[in-house]
Amino acid sequence: MPADMNDYFKKKKPTMKKSTPNSSGGGNGSNGGNGGNNFENPLNNLGKGGPWIIAIVAIVFAIFAFKPFTIINEGEVGIKVNMGKFQDEPLRAGFHIILPVIQEIIPVSIKTRQIVYSNTKSTYIGDRQSNSLMGQNYGSNIKRASAITVKDKRNLKVDIDISIQYKLKPKSAPATIANYGMSWEESLINPTVRSVVRDVLGQYIAEETAEKRTEINNKIKSMIAKSINSHDGQPVILVAVDLRNINLPENVQNSINDVQMAEQQKRRATIDAQKRAEEASGIAEKNRIEAQGAADKIRIEAEEQAKANKLISDSLTPALIQLEQIKVQGKFNEALKVNKNAQIFLTPGGAVPNIWVDTKGKQQQRLMGQQ
Repeated sequence: MPADMNDYFKKKKPTMKKSTPNSSGGGNGSNGGNGGNNFENPLNNLGKGGPWIIAIVAIVFAIFAFKPFTIINEGEVGIKVNMGKFQDEPLRAGFHIILPVIQEIIPVSIKTRQIVYSNTKSTYIGDRQSNSLMGQNYGSNIKRASAITVKDKRNLKVDIDISIQYKLKPKSAPATIANYGMSWEESLINPTVRSVVRDVLGQYIAEETAEKRTEINNKIKSMIAKSINSHDGQPVILVAVDLRNINLPENVQNSINDVQMAEQQKRRATIDAQKRAEEASGIAEKNRIEAQGAADKIRIEAEEQAKANKLISDSLTPALIQLEQIKVQGKFNEALKVNKNAQIFLTPGGAVPNIWVDTKGKQQQRLMGQQ
């Protein structure tokens, strides 16, 4: 190497620490050559407890790196997997210790879940929205699927909006996940619901589905429950089935609307006729009551008058009649004192009343005769 380059590197070479302050210049060269052996170990500063501190730090690091525990939340069960084999007994909510690498715990939701089959997006409301039935969003408790297209008894196409509520059976959850995987709904729920809805609606004609909606809903629920329970261990609990809407073809819907309108008009006419009949019946009943009241009044008055006449008749004796005749005769006698031309007529037998006629003048007598 050229001399000038040697001088350059000698100047750039760092000065090494001397071993002793009184070392000679020749010693500097020796120390400079062995300067790397003077490195000081930082662990020496930790004292005798240093290894324990390092061990604790290593353990903490391993805990966070390998995570030998897991926490199962409420509404979930844990499925323990030992070297790829699923354990039969599920783990309940809480803290659980596992062996890293060898064991694994898979949390699975056992909350009530729902699938809404509808082409109307507004009918889908979930805690996490997902456009697919069984996509990556497994944590969503409500999922949306397309409406179920079926054919009625006459091969007319009908779209059915329906929602199904269900939940995974906790005890059989490990076997269910082992057999069907995390997409167990796609294997157990979706095909069953679609098949049952098609079978049930195929027994009816489109026009009668609205009228028999409750009957159809009950049949669908019964058949879905029967199909799900036919699997080993009855892995799914069916909570509810709600037949939301039956979307009929436009011409069929118009025909049904016309029939319903005619029925409404018929019912309205029947109600009006009944109302008029009731009003007429009420009026007739009112008249009958009033007539009966008037007749009863006349009858009662006649009965009372008859009773009065009978009482009078029973009270009349010959002595009483003679007394009354004497009283009247006395009045006539008093009248004759005033009008001596008056004529007195007595009824046969001399009974009361007597008739008195004033005959003062002929003209007056003729008038009395005419009267």
